[in-house]
Amino acid sequence: MTRSRHPQTPNSEKSQNEVPLFGGRVTPGVVRVGDTVRRPAITASPFVAELLGHLERCGFAGAPRHLGTDGLGRDVFGHLPGWVPARFRRWSDGQVAAAGALLRAFHDATRDSGLVGRCSVVCHNDPGPNNAVFSAAGGVPLPVPVPALVPVALIDFDTAAPGEPLEDLGYMAWTWCVSSKESVPGRQAAQVRVLADAYGLDADSRSGLVDAMVDRQERNARWWRVRLDGTGAADRRRTVERIDWSERERAFTVAHREVFAAALR
Repeated sequence: MTRSRHPQTPNSEKSQNEVPLFGGRVTPGVVRVGDTVRRPAITASPFVAELLGHLERCGFAGAPRHLGTDGLGRDVFGHLPGWVPARFRRWSDGQVAAAGALLRAFHDATRDSGLVGRCSVVCHNDPGPNNAVFSAAGGVPLPVPVPALVPVALIDFDTAAPGEPLEDLGYMAWTWCVSSKESVPGRQAAQVRVLADAYGLDADSRSGLVDAMVDRQERNARWWRVRLDGTGAADRRRTVERIDWSERERAFTVAHREVFAAALR
């Protein structure tokens, strides 16, 4: 496929060729058109376009390519083939390790660029499993069982911004490894260590990873709380559920802080 930086889409295409994509939790109106993904432009779109262009020039393959805008003013991205989970679940140590290595490669690709400002890296800020594209090792065609899939790319960079590695790693440790529903902190703590090892986290940073998890749980609750006003009844109910979930996750992590900290020593 020849990729245009500014593809033009006639209005008729919107109703004829679009396939709605429902994997995201925040941005409505995301659709697939052929080998592209279209989503409404947002305030952060210029930064996202610059970031994805930088990653492409660096040869980082774990992110979609920004292809410009279409005739409806939407951002256009290259479609990444694979599977994107709709819900959080248990992941194998190999899948967690692959996620950690992917995040490290993304961070390293942004270091020393003009995008980071006074920070160390550009953070994705939402690198949960629901924003990862999974594929089978060795190019085996889908479908294959979920345990045979590994994360190979990150998507949905809408909240990407300059930051510090622990901000992303704390969120990833929480959403990939920790769940208050399971209440097996020893096993979850072991996976947090797998993640830290795969990322290559140094000893000094390891001591701050549990606090980074708690911080991201608190930030997630605050983020959704701000969005309570002005929502309809159904949206308000879902938002309250997400706030409650974030607060339960924080309470679980704090209650078992020493278990997590010990696994990282």
